[in-house]
Amino acid sequence: MEDEEAEAVLRAVGRQIRAWREAAGMTQPEFGAAIGYSGEMVASVERGRRVPKPDLLDKADEVTRAGGKLSAMKVDVEKARYPKNVRDLKKLEDESVEMGAYTALHIHGLLQTPAYAQALYEMRRPAYTEEDIDRLVAARMARKSVFERMPRPLLTFVQEEAALRRPLGGRAVLRQQLEHLLEMSKLRHVSIQVMPMNCQEHAGMAGQFRLLRLKEGNVVGHLEVQLHSRLVSDPQEVQILEMRYGMIRAQALSPVESQALIEKVLGEET
Repeated sequence: MEDEEAEAVLRAVGRQIRAWREAAGMTQPEFGAAIGYSGEMVASVERGRRVPKPDLLDKADEVTRAGGKLSAMKVDVEKARYPKNVRDLKKLEDESVEMGAYTALHIHGLLQTPAYAQALYEMRRPAYTEEDIDRLVAARMARKSVFERMPRPLLTFVQEEAALRRPLGGRAVLRQQLEHLLEMSKLRHVSIQVMPMNCQEHAGMAGQFRLLRLKEGNVVGHLEVQLHSRLVSDPQEVQILEMRYGMIRAQALSPVESQALIEKVLGEET
């Protein structure tokens, strides 16, 4: 695990599972056989070294007759299994009333389908394990709750046209992703614009970034490149990002024009 908060949660859950197992008079191998997992997995979970899946918690609850106490831990475990930087980012998104994002190389994470997100993580090097990929995709999908939050935040996105045409994960995955973009663009609190490849003036050539306006009125920027992810809170730097984002939106196609272009690219893929 990569942070103390998650480690503490998993250790606490592991201690509870062990206590209920011992109260049921079962060894780790016996318990594992009863819930469909190996004794080694049970030992790792009880020590807080492995993240228990929801199915494991439900079966453990049933076998030990914990009355829902172990199953109730699924919410905390689900949060703990996400990387710390993702949890921190989600907190900011949950506190924001407005968010703007310019994305260049791929579709923005909040707009991605599960298949598209999985394709991105599968091509990372050094390669992730299947467990890591599942965990990261689940974390990214959990962040999409920002679209459902009340009151609705204003969410604006500017996507490079090249990202709409890059078949990450294959043509079928791209088609599904484009269809999802069109559906998201119909939401009244969401605006999706496309920066056309033939645009001669482009204020975003320094790279992609995000801006988040928080409930108390403060604005922070978020930059992510290669191995680094950082927040920008310096007022002068934030002001520059705000200026650039305003120019990028002005230079991009309008939302209506962008929908037409996405539909055109989708038609070329079918």
